[in-house]
Amino acid sequence: MEKFMNENFLLKNETAISLFHDYAKEMPIIDYHCHLSPKEIYENKKFKNITEAWLYGDHYKWRAMRANGIPEEYITGNASDYEKFLAWAKTVPMTIGNPLYNWTHLELQRFFGIYETLNEQSAPGIWEKANALITGEGFGARDLIVKSNVKVVCTTDDPTDSLEYHQLLKKDEDYPVSVVPGFRPDKGLEINRDEFLEWVGKLEQASQVKIENYKDYLAALEVRVQFFHLVGGVVSDHALDSMVYEEATFDEVQEIFAERLTGSKLSLEAEKKFKTFTLIHLGKLYADLGWAMQFHINAHRNNNTNMFKRLGPDTGYDSINDDQIAKPLVSILDSLEQAGKLPKTIIYSLNPTDNYVIASIINSFQDGKTPGKIQFGTAWWFNDTKEGMLEQMKALSNVGLFSRFIGMLTDSRSFLSYTRHEYFRRIVCNLIGEWVENGEVPKDMELLGRIVQAIAYNNAKEYFQFQGVTEGHPISSTRS
Repeated sequence: MEKFMNENFLLKNETAISLFHDYAKEMPIIDYHCHLSPKEIYENKKFKNITEAWLYGDHYKWRAMRANGIPEEYITGNASDYEKFLAWAKTVPMTIGNPLYNWTHLELQRFFGIYETLNEQSAPGIWEKANALITGEGFGARDLIVKSNVKVVCTTDDPTDSLEYHQLLKKDEDYPVSVVPGFRPDKGLEINRDEFLEWVGKLEQASQVKIENYKDYLAALEVRVQFFHLVGGVVSDHALDSMVYEEATFDEVQEIFAERLTGSKLSLEAEKKFKTFTLIHLGKLYADLGWAMQFHINAHRNNNTNMFKRLGPDTGYDSINDDQIAKPLVSILDSLEQAGKLPKTIIYSLNPTDNYVIASIINSFQDGKTPGKIQFGTAWWFNDTKEGMLEQMKALSNVGLFSRFIGMLTDSRSFLSYTRHEYFRRIVCNLIGEWVENGEVPKDMELLGRIVQAIAYNNAKEYFQFQGVTEGHPISSTRS
């Protein structure tokens, strides 16, 4: 029996062990989609204790705590941080089989040098050990990113955001990490939501474009895309909980937009036409600028109305949606391709039944020039597990080019979550190692090492072309 989470954790054969330790382990990280705060990065936010760094805003942990019978008082309520930490410690042993169990202990090991398992008995001692470090020097938000060997952090930002902290970080030549904005115009596509008109006012103010009609609206969005680009942005992101496509002319959408400006709610068909036309327009802008466009599809959000009213969105009450995506997704991509304006695109679905749908669609739109131009995005959210990652990667490898995969992102609000890249890399190495051990792939360590390093870092570096990003390790062993 192997020791719990030892140096060869998740590595089940000699090839996997060599691939991880010799090639993957020391590779840098490009976190091309996350929800970290640029303000907290700029200010090098200091944490008063491990609860603040670990549990604030982490709805993955909140869901597990609720399932373990922990009252909301000890999750998002007014209990002390120590009481919340104890509640999490009580929950951790119950998460066996959930990646939270391994993530928790990876974070304790890598950031704090704590190799004890977390439970009710060990909690007081771990609280003291972790806090002694996290409240000292070298554990601010910036420091944790550097400790994790991160080269790029791509945040998630509304088009109306000022990006002031991105601009300040860009001027800080002493900080070795590029922090760039990600353009997230969801509020500008959800035309029927109550807050849409208020958001249009914010867009008008941010862009300095008077928005009196749909033409003005598109012009204002373009101003903000260009602004993001000047600040270093090369990525957009769209939460398309339901993938839609409904053909429409500009004049039709002009009328739809005018109707909404009067305060009227729109029909579902009108809403789909607006979203489709606007999304395609934005896709063309992204293509002109060389950006990558991300689609996050098939989430079902805010399931629990009572808790949504109490806590708001992103608090652990979302789930997997089961809308069919193939036809509308192909139609969007094909419309952009026909116009000669299909940007680099990354497609994620929260529903694992979509894996082969996406894996097969992407190769209908590769351009023969940009390796992996259309990507099947890494296992996302509820799929961000060992089995979920394996299912995504096997679907991709079975019908596409696994070797061109741009790999892992954190999608996280926590500065401690970069150990998820290690978790992912171990799974990648073990998958390839299994192929070798089964005789399906030759034991060509130069080739396999090159592929591992590409998936870990080099593919993303080449794909996104972030400014000032350093080269990855040479294609050779990183261990002497």
